[in-house]
Amino acid sequence: MGVDLARGVAVLGMVTAHVGPDGDGLLPWGDLLQLADGRSAALFVVLAGLGLALLSGGDRLPDGVDLVRARVRVLVRAVLLVGLGQLLVLLGTPVVVILGTYGALFVLGAAALRLPPPALLAAAAGTALVGPLLREAFSPLSTGGASPATLWDVLVGPYYPAVTWAAYLLVGLALGRTDLRAPGARRRLAVAGLVLVVVGHGGSWVAERVLGLPTALVTTEPHSSTTAEVVGNTGAALLVLAGCLVVAARAPRLVAPVVATGALSLTAYSGHLVVIAALGPDAVWEPTTGTWLALSLGVVAACWAWWATLGRGPLETVLHRVSVRAADVRPRSEAPARPPTLGR
Repeated sequence: MGVDLARGVAVLGMVTAHVGPDGDGLLPWGDLLQLADGRSAALFVVLAGLGLALLSGGDRLPDGVDLVRARVRVLVRAVLLVGLGQLLVLLGTPVVVILGTYGALFVLGAAALRLPPPALLAAAAGTALVGPLLREAFSPLSTGGASPATLWDVLVGPYYPAVTWAAYLLVGLALGRTDLRAPGARRRLAVAGLVLVVVGHGGSWVAERVLGLPTALVTTEPHSSTTAEVVGNTGAALLVLAGCLVVAARAPRLVAPVVATGALSLTAYSGHLVVIAALGPDAVWEPTTGTWLALSLGVVAACWAWWATLGRGPLETVLHRVSVRAADVRPRSEAPARPPTLGR
């Protein structure tokens, strides 16, 4: 439930990043809402990596037939996500759809399923350091458009470049290979997150203000995809996950609606883009508090009602059934249709 709660926070963060008010007089904290920009998408990808680890055995490294089946399931999901992403792009919203990069990162995740946590963290650190340099070097090969049109756009484009965002997935995969229920695990997660936030944002300030390095190379502005931003966003993701694990354990009924939103995260993400398409581009370019609240509460209410009555979401069901059948694996009968804390 803690992981699903974090997914729900990520989804609502992306809704906020897309239609959250800049400050229209009704709320005095419009600037605070801008914290969701970039960070919520990074949290989404970290949790994707964690989900891949749970899908393939959790803290037990898969081997033999289990590894082959897990990789098939992940690769099939990657194809489906890329296809869904292209359909969402056709809606013509001003929102940059993350699912193309998401699918590409799943391919990387399939290749990395056998790596132990230390190797995954080392690879994530290397990606955070080298990825921005590769993106800078090869970005001329990208079309530069907001919606990825080519493989180069997915790898080194201006939004969600896989060559940099792979760091988030690798960190999440490492988290999923550890026991988050172990004594002190959440405390260590929170401390690590705080350290990374300080290093990322503090390092950016020192590099720019003291060392005089070019802002474009060291900024932590949303979607800058610099090393400093990746480090800071990773720290923020760890802090949110640690907090969600604690809150979900202590107050499961209180956070049940957001947990349901996380359980239906793909459906919620796609659905909110459909609503934005129906509302028109002004919902993004001229956001209001009313639109943001209505869409956020609507997403939570719809997800909670679906999960409490029908269980797994429609898009989640498609991904699950198609990938399971492709890997010739029967769905696990012990998986509950819905958590006992919802609707009870």
